[in-house]
Amino acid sequence: GHYPVRELWSRARSCWKKILTHESRSILVVAHNAVNQALIATAIGLGTEYFRVLLQSNCGVSVLDFIPKSEGGSPEICVNRLNQTPSSPISAGGGRKTSTRIILVCHGFPQNNLEQGSNPFSVDIPMNMLGTIQAQKIAELLLDAKVSIVVSSSAVASVETANAISRVQEAADCLGADCVPRYVDAKQVADFDVENILHKTKKDLTSFQPLQSSWLKGFEEEVKKELWQKSGVAWQLLLEELSKGSSNPENVVVAVGHPALHIAMMGHCLNLSDEWLGLFHLDAGSISVVDFPDGPTGGGVIQCINYTAHLGRWSVPITKIKGKYENIVT
Repeated sequence: GHYPVRELWSRARSCWKKILTHESRSILVVAHNAVNQALIATAIGLGTEYFRVLLQSNCGVSVLDFIPKSEGGSPEICVNRLNQTPSSPISAGGGRKTSTRIILVCHGFPQNNLEQGSNPFSVDIPMNMLGTIQAQKIAELLLDAKVSIVVSSSAVASVETANAISRVQEAADCLGADCVPRYVDAKQVADFDVENILHKTKKDLTSFQPLQSSWLKGFEEEVKKELWQKSGVAWQLLLEELSKGSSNPENVVVAVGHPALHIAMMGHCLNLSDEWLGLFHLDAGSISVVDFPDGPTGGGVIQCINYTAHLGRWSVPITKIKGKYENIVT
């Protein structure tokens, strides 16, 4: 007659009533990983079936942004990061052990002029020097994984990032990662190209600053629905690629693309609808890891979202936009 996970969810809802009465703009919550799972899930409206789907590791940090609405009422809630850990999520992940995974990589920072208010993710342009460094940092992190294939969009920044990953994998022997080079398959797919969809908006794209949470929610419904449909096709393509290598002891598919595509694909992974677009936030150069402990046909377990520890000083800290909204850290 005792249902511990249901009780956990009930306690988490009760905790939020107390946490959100605090007057501080930023609140630190320290708790058991199961409690943190329940806090995150209840904050964004997910039920008990998501227990052990959004992982929390020891010393892992997750950030929830509570964004006030201009008209008042309940704030928008966005998962800024999930399970940012001191150790690499590639080499020492939490949860059930598996070597079958999809790694979503946001391409490095494109050329832009932020001082003039331009949005670096609104057009298909090459990476700037910061983006080039981020791509190399991503490639270095992924040396801990034996990548089977790198799939990318045809956008210049995505191709440049994918090429950096492939080159470093193929140079694994001289880099000391293992004794032989890893020849990685790579391909570009049209279903990963979403920039043209975002450009269908009638709104000023420079107002959708990529460092702000829930920026996807500002697009028109028809734009979001088209993005959702295309991302669903892209996610199925990744699952098919994962199935092709199911006989390999270590089966890792890397997908490189636009943050909007990866945000939407994580929604498909969790069997959500297009109404949930904007639930997650991603920065340039970040990675998100989805494990498949029951194989490609089993449900995905999200190891981390918007992981940027590998970027060090070359990441954009969450305090960059201080004063825009409140942070809740679990």
